[in-house]
Amino acid sequence: MKCENSCTCSPLYTGTVTLQLSSRVVNKCKELDVPLVGFASADRWDDPLFDPWIPEQFRPRSIYPQTNTVIVIGIPVTLPALETSPSLWYHELYKTVNTLLDTAAYRISIMLNELGHNSIALPRDGYGSIHVLKENPVAFFSHRHAAFLAGLGNFGVNNMILTAEYGPRVRFTSIFSEAGISGGTIIQTPICTRCMRCVTICPVNALQKEDYPDGLINKERCTARSEELSKRYISPCGFCIKVCPVGEDRKRFHRERPGIYDETNQEYANYHKAWDHVRSYGGKP
Repeated sequence: MKCENSCTCSPLYTGTVTLQLSSRVVNKCKELDVPLVGFASADRWDDPLFDPWIPEQFRPRSIYPQTNTVIVIGIPVTLPALETSPSLWYHELYKTVNTLLDTAAYRISIMLNELGHNSIALPRDGYGSIHVLKENPVAFFSHRHAAFLAGLGNFGVNNMILTAEYGPRVRFTSIFSEAGISGGTIIQTPICTRCMRCVTICPVNALQKEDYPDGLINKERCTARSEELSKRYISPCGFCIKVCPVGEDRKRFHRERPGIYDETNQEYANYHKAWDHVRSYGGKP
C-alpha cells in the first residue's frame, strides 16, 4: 500500500518518518535561534488533566480541524534587561521577542508545507490591544497550556509556564500541523518552588498563594497595570517573572541570590543604580 507521498505505510516506516520530521523541526529551530521546541498531539486537549480545563472552543481542532500536532516554540527574554522593568528596555525587548516568535513560527510552517504537511502559524498573542484585552481578557488560544502539554514546563503560582532553562522568562507561540509527530512527555513534578516572591512583589496584588489553577491571576488588576504602563511606553510589568528563582539563566547571569531585588540591600546598590538609570529614560513620565 502506498500513501500520497509514495512511502510504505508500515509502522516502522511511519515512526522513522515521524522522527525525521521532528528532527527537521528541531534543526530549523536551531537555525532560527529558537532554543525551546516541543510537540503535543491535538488529542491531549481532549483529556482534562485538572479543573477547570481548556474549553472545547479553545482547543486546536476547534480552531483548525485538521490539526494532528501542535508544535510549540519558545524564546527567552534576557534576564538583565527584564530586571530594569518597567522600562523602555524591557518594553522593546518584549516586542523583539514577539516579532522573532511570529517570524520563526511562520518559517517553520512554510517548511512543513513544502514537505507536504499542511501547517499554520499562530500569532504569539490572540488579542488586538490592551484596551481589547481589558474588555475581554482571554486569547483565542493558550500557548501556555500548549507548552505544558508539549512537555516544556508546568505552571507556577504566577500562572506562567516555568521551564528548567529560563523559569517563566519565556514567550511561546504555536504551529498547528496536519503532520503526526510524537509528543513530548508532560512534566508532572512541579518546577515552582512556591517561594511566593511573585505574590509578594506584585504591585497590584493580582496573584494568590494557591497553585494554578486554584489560584488564578486577577486578570482585571493585571490588565489595568499593563494599560497604565502602556500609556508610558514601558509595558509589560514583568515583576512576577523577574524575581522567580527557577531557571538556569539565573546562573548564567550570576543572579542566584534573591537579595538582589531588595532595593534596600546595599550589597547590590550598583545594580539598583543601573536599573534606576534605565527607568529614567525613554518612557513617558
